[in-house]
Amino acid sequence: MNPITLQASDWLNLFLYYLSLSLLAVGGAIATTPEMHRFLVERQVWLTDVQFNASIAIAQAAPGPNVLFIALLGWNVGMNAAGQQGSAGWSLGLLGALLCMLGMVLPSATLTWMATRWAQRNRERRSVRAFKQGMAPLVIGMLLATAWVLGRVNGVPRTDGLLWGLTAISALLVWRTRLHLLWLLAAGALLGAIGWV
Repeated sequence: MNPITLQASDWLNLFLYYLSLSLLAVGGAIATTPEMHRFLVERQVWLTDVQFNASIAIAQAAPGPNVLFIALLGWNVGMNAAGQQGSAGWSLGLLGALLCMLGMVLPSATLTWMATRWAQRNRERRSVRAFKQGMAPLVIGMLLATAWVLGRVNGVPRTDGLLWGLTAISALLVWRTRLHLLWLLAAGALLGAIGWV
């Protein structure tokens, strides 16, 4: 990707964007992936499709919290702003990672802490129980939208019936059994290694 030019207002805009996006991350940061793609790749053109998808894939493969892909997205924005050059690239990469992570974590962590304390004190209220039940379809919808965005190749949705069938089977197994997710990940890795998917 060609170097991009970011002014101080662009860095502030990046921070404020993640600050506002944080409050939508009900199912976790990964649930807001489609919106991040729209902003970073399509609207601002600060990242390419390949950089966006690679950031998510690397962070998901690494041990630790899955929110780390936010830092990688910010890192890549910073590296693109520096033209991938030496210490300037590292400095702007760190700045991007820090702004994105602070923007994503600060509001949601504060709100979660306050809401959890309040909900724990008022757990028997009908409104609290209704809120918890009402959030489930929203989270599921956001995760399905994420699967749709990540299942695309060069912006075109995949039409591979086997892939979508395995996705449906995995979702049913998670929903209806106590099978640990690591077994499903191992099965997916095995199917990929032998070339079935």
